[in-house]
Amino acid sequence: MAEVRKKVVEDTYNTSKIKVKEKEKEKKIEKEDKTKKKKKSKKPEEKKGIFTKFRIFCNGVKEEFLKVHWTSKSDMVKYSIACIFFIIFCSLFFYVIDVIFALVQSLFA
Repeated sequence: MAEVRKKVVEDTYNTSKIKVKEKEKEKKIEKEDKTKKKKKSKKPEEKKGIFTKFRIFCNGVKEEFLKVHWTSKSDMVKYSIACIFFIIFCSLFFYVIDVIFALVQSLFA
């Protein structure tokens, strides 16, 4: 019978060092995870009332609201005008296309 030989792939880029470094990083991460788990002490959670939860929620909303970058009035006017012109242009474009198709249809009907 025919003999099948396995092709030996040469490691021209010497990736063995890279693999060793990756394994070392994984081990360090595992050790850090274990130490973090040990450091965490289990404290009983305080029971919070509905008003306290709502107050915390409102404070969070307020903080996020302050992070929003609001545009100036002049920019909003520019953007609104541009939007209106774009809508008018698209409407006219599709109206003209509709009229052209209607004429073509009436010619062949």
